[in-house]
Amino acid sequence: MDVEAHMESVWFERQRFEEAETRYQQHLAGTSQVNQGSSGSSSAQLTPEMAARINALEKENKQLKKSVTTLEDQLRRLESRLAALEISSGGAPPAKAAPVSDDDDDEDDFELFGDDDEEDAAAAEKLKAERIAAYNDRKSKKVAIIAKSNIILDVKPWDDETDHAEMEKLVRSIEIDGLLWGASKLVPVGYGIKKLQISCVVEDDKVGTDILEEKITEFEDFVQSVDVAAFNKV
Repeated sequence: MDVEAHMESVWFERQRFEEAETRYQQHLAGTSQVNQGSSGSSSAQLTPEMAARINALEKENKQLKKSVTTLEDQLRRLESRLAALEISSGGAPPAKAAPVSDDDDDEDDFELFGDDDEEDAAAAEKLKAERIAAYNDRKSKKVAIIAKSNIILDVKPWDDETDHAEMEKLVRSIEIDGLLWGASKLVPVGYGIKKLQISCVVEDDKVGTDILEEKITEFEDFVQSVDVAAFNKV
């Protein structure tokens, strides 16, 4: 049934419908009166055609009320689903429509939109998965910052007869993941003794000064002691 067409028909014939309904109710109560000319009025029974027309209008009116009630209920559910989708997408929910009151408690529920609930849920899950994937992709492309330090070590020999070239060669032979040796020079200490001052860049999570001192002092034939002359973050 075309609901809009029927509603339009009932609206334009409202006066005729109300008069016919009044006569029908009076007929049921046994008090129906029909005007017959200017001389007065006399009681008369409704004709079968009028009664049939009134009955048809009554049935049509009830059916229209049921259809309108059902459509309003479906519209409210659709608005709720749209509001939920707007919220899950980060937007503001649409304004809620004012409820339409109806005294008719007889509702004939039917699913107007089929499997819209399942489709909406699937769309929301798909959108969520796409956003998570995009976030993980951006996170994987972000370059991790590695903390590094620049260390200058003073490697002191036993005496002035120590072979400084060999001592430096031994120091540079130390290989550790996260260690990069830099420039070096000999610095006079006194009495003809020179210390080896050598720089290096280390990754803080992998190499520490304790490890470097321990490794260098293992060359005990050349190295008397090791001191940290400078320590700066890169």
